Formats: sequence, structure tokens, C-alpha cells
Amino acid sequence: MGTPAGAEDALSRYRSPLVSRYAGAEMAFVFSERNKFGTWRRLWLFLAQAEKEMEANLDNIDFKMAAEEEKRLRHDVMAHVHTFAHCCPKAAAIIHLGATSCYVGDNTDLIVLRDGLNLLLPQLARVISRLADFAEKYADLPTLGFTHYQPAQLTTVGKRCCLWIQDLCMDLQNLERARDNLRFRGVKGTTGTQASFLQLFEGDHSKVEELDRLVTEKAGFKRSYMVTGQTYSRKVDIDVLSVLASLGASVHKICTDIRLLANLKEIEEPFEKDQIGSSAMPYKRNPMRSERCCSLARHLMTLIMDPLQTASVQWFERTLDDSANRRVCLAEAFLTADIILSTLQNISEGLVVYPKVIDRRIRQELPFMATENIIMAMVKAGGNRQDCHEKIRVLSQQAAAVVKQEGGDNDFIARVRADPYFSPIHKQLDSLLDPSSFIGRAPQQVAKFLKEEVRPALIPYKSKMGGKIELTL
Repeated sequence: MGTPAGAEDALSRYRSPLVSRYAGAEMAFVFSERNKFGTWRRLWLFLAQAEKEMEANLDNIDFKMAAEEEKRLRHDVMAHVHTFAHCCPKAAAIIHLGATSCYVGDNTDLIVLRDGLNLLLPQLARVISRLADFAEKYADLPTLGFTHYQPAQLTTVGKRCCLWIQDLCMDLQNLERARDNLRFRGVKGTTGTQASFLQLFEGDHSKVEELDRLVTEKAGFKRSYMVTGQTYSRKVDIDVLSVLASLGASVHKICTDIRLLANLKEIEEPFEKDQIGSSAMPYKRNPMRSERCCSLARHLMTLIMDPLQTASVQWFERTLDDSANRRVCLAEAFLTADIILSTLQNISEGLVVYPKVIDRRIRQELPFMATENIIMAMVKAGGNRQDCHEKIRVLSQQAAAVVKQEGGDNDFIARVRADPYFSPIHKQLDSLLDPSSFIGRAPQQVAKFLKEEVRPALIPYKSKMGGKIELTL
């Protein structure tokens, strides 16, 4: 099917939903062509800083001319060399002097990776901060724990949230490490030997090293990779995208938990006044934000396969089958991470808790969990442990039959109250069934974790904690 005549507007061409629907403006700009090609020019300027004419034309990019040149030359870097030279003819003779395409291409990628990580880090810190406030607020609210998605011992709403926070704190550390480990490719030449620059400086090794150092410094990096082929090692891409994939796994787990809790009606994500949950079922309140996070997190987790395979097939000093793949996977990984973090921040700023629903579910399951406490109380009152155990076994199975076969409420405690055998502890039953006595050290764990690990990790980002996220879609 051909394009309709006259239909040349943006809606007539495929647009990635990552940008058109979801991504933040800052992250979209980092991976934009304007930022990419503008960075190329800055790198050429770093290589010949004294040329004032070049500096005056850094952002004067004739994209139409560049596209025409690339179509003619079949080489994106040389197309922009020619386009830049057209803007500043006096500098034309030295633009790209001694460099290879990877001087601008790879160095730009490293700058973009660094800038992308610097955008994600405060976003992640804000999510952690919002969840930390939530955990602190509900640190001592008992809730039913689940193992194998079957009822288990009680925990608290805040303690469960700390499990989420702990994963995100690990991601924060990993993102910081990945950013801090990034180096610049610098000026290394066509196969990484710096031969062209050594010739340019007439065999003066110290001048070549100084040029590498100066360009690295101007790009805002402290170090460059001491050895490279034509490209920097593609294992760097593996390191960065593995951290983002790990973040995706964390977000997927958190949002899956929220979706399950929404089904139980214990916790819900924000739901707008006029929001529609289902076109067919007006009563529904679908957790669409959490579902979106899970959907995109799956995409983010799969992207790690691209750099893994790319690094494994880079022959000798370089092969070009990395290029097209990296144009897609690097940008998509950062754009996707940006989207799921902004969405998770929106979720964490509006989580709704329903304590009465939580308490009702506890009351349904707690009687069985309290059986050991009842046995110990009876023994202290002079009873026989084995006799008590048999009594409880019979009563609990009767109560379980009411729940499972008749669909009724758990009446185990009512049966205990009605049995004269347990009369020595009838007055203790309310205290034995107090949910707060089943949560162990959960509140204390929350307080210590937030104080000693979480809050200190957020200190570097304290100036960027403001602002709420409002989703447009």
C-alpha cells in the first residue's frame, strides 16, 4: 500500500511510541539527531580549538544538505564533514584531520551514555524517595505475607515496600558505577594505534598523548581508554545496558506486586476522576500504569541481547555490523528506562492503601497462624501439648471445610471459644490474635533500613527531589 498523495506529514510515517507517546523531553533530546550531530561538531572543535570560525557554526546545521551529502557519499560522518566545511570554509582543510569516523561516532556515543545516565540517576532517586516516605508511613501496618502466592506469616505494608526499595537502591549503585566507569575513546586513529597523529606531530609521542588528554578533558571526562581498536570495546555497551536491564527487572517485579495487590483491593495505583478502566466494563479500575511499566520493562530487559551479540562478533579491530544495531538498542534502552521511571514515580506518588480490606484478609487467615500461640498459652495454663494439638487439628479442619466447601468465613476462633477445653485461655484470645504481635521486627527493620541505607544514598540528589510527575497518557 503506497503513501497517499500529499500525505507527507509526521503521521504518515512510523514514529516510535517511545518518543511520540511516553519519553521525557530531556532524554529524547539526548538521543536526538540535533544533539548527536551538534556533538560531532564540538568534537571537531576540540580537535582544532583555535579555529574561531568553527566555534561560531557549531549549531548551524544544514540538515537538508547533510542528507543530500549522505545520499551521495553513503557515509554519514563524511556527509557532515562536508556540511560543516560549507559553513566555515576557512576551517575546511583541518576538520576531521587525523581522525576516523569513530572519533566523532564513538566519542559522541560515550558522551550520550554519560548524559543519559546522569538523567536517569535523579529520576531513580526520586522514585526511591517517594517509596521511602510510603514505607515509613506504613511501617507498622500489618498485612498478610505471601510465599508461592499462598498466605504466609504477616509482614507490614512498609516492610514489603522496603523489599522494592532495596532492589532500586542496588540499581542506583549500579547506575552510578556504570557512569563513573565510563571513559572517553579520545583520539586513537583508524586501528587504535594513533599512527596518523604521530605522523601529524612528526614522531613526538608526548604531543600525541597531550592531544588525547586535552580532547578527553574538553569532553568532560577524567580518563580515556588506554587501548582501543577503531572503536571502544563494545563490552562497555554490555555493562551499561545490563544495568538498565536489571533496573527493568526491578520495576517489573514492583509493578507486578502492585497489580496483584490491586486485584486483592489492598493497594491501588492512582486512578484519575475521569479515567476509564475498561470500554466494556465501567466498574473496572485497571492498573494501567503498572501494566505499562511491566510491558516496557520486558522490552528493556530483552535489549541486553543486542550488545552481548554485537561484542561477540566484533572481528579484530572493528567490523561495521555493530552500527545499525547500536543506533536502535542504545537509544531504546535509555528512552524505555526514562519512561518506566517517570511512570513509577507517578505511581509511587499516588499509591492508595485500604487498611480495612487488609485487616479483613488478615482476620481470614490469622486464626490458623495463631494455633502455635494458642498451644503455648494452653500449656502455660496447665494443659497437655499433645491433647491441645489434636483438639486444634480437628477444629481447624472443620473451619477449613467451612471456608473451602461452603464459602463461609473462617470460624476457627469461634469454635475455640465454644469448646470448654480452651476455657483457661478464653480471655487471652483477643491478645493472642492481635496482628501486631505477628509482624516480628518489621517496623524496626524499616526504620533502620531507611535511616542507615536509603536516606544516605539519596543525599547526592537532594537538590533534584522536587516536582511531581503528571502523566499525559
